[in-house]
Amino acid sequence: MRTIHVEEIVTKIKEMCIEANYYLTEDMKEALKHSVKEEEAPIGKQILGQLEDNLEIAAKDKIPICQDTGMAVIFLEIGQDVHIEGGVLTDAVNEGVRQGYREGFLRKSVVSDPIFRENTKDNTPAVIHYDIVEGDQIKITVAPKGFGSENMSRIFMLKPADGMEGVKDAILTAVKDAGPNACPPMVVGVGVGGTFEKCALLAKKALTRPINQCSSVSYVCDMEKELLDKINRTGIGPGGLGGSTTALAVNIETYPTHIAGLPVAVNICCHVNRHCVRIL
Repeated sequence: MRTIHVEEIVTKIKEMCIEANYYLTEDMKEALKHSVKEEEAPIGKQILGQLEDNLEIAAKDKIPICQDTGMAVIFLEIGQDVHIEGGVLTDAVNEGVRQGYREGFLRKSVVSDPIFRENTKDNTPAVIHYDIVEGDQIKITVAPKGFGSENMSRIFMLKPADGMEGVKDAILTAVKDAGPNACPPMVVGVGVGGTFEKCALLAKKALTRPINQCSSVSYVCDMEKELLDKINRTGIGPGGLGGSTTALAVNIETYPTHIAGLPVAVNICCHVNRHCVRIL
């Protein structure tokens, strides 16, 4: 049994909130760089170049990539041989977010009640997903999610008879309906299977998979490539102003489901697909 003190978790999450908002992962930076070379539409190419410049300025000056520094979404994969001491884990996660958003001068965007909407002034509480796994480590993924793209997310409760073509149509519908509102070029996270809430969680987590890694399931990998091509043929383009770079990736995750259902969730993220992973 390995013991981890909650202060380690607080410190790590604080650092990760700042890092995720200041710097993009290498796979995202490479995808943007490649898209600048491939985009033929003059305005589209110009916008992609400006996005690259923005990334460089944010990293150099240590400022947020985007003014919407998101609601903190935290995935915790906790080894069953880990003992956490010194406090409550959920409190530690929220304290890490609180410190990170204050010390990183990140915009506080969370309201305490969805109707009365008083700002909590520290970007807590976070949305936390726990998973118990083998081993004696804790894998932490911090994924700040801005709501320009989050608001474009969709869930479709399809019939089994709709099959693969129905799944593809649902994904394309979600992207086309989102149009420029999701701040393209976007990353499209998709969850297929499970239940109403499980497919949404799959779609959210799909956004944290490196976009240069295809699904390990062959038919899913093929579908990711096909949909990326079809999305980039919609003409929405960078900033919604036309071009062939509407999406940088389509990441699909699947899960077993009920004989009577075919749930599909689409969670779109803008070009700042922010996430940071650390292991304690």
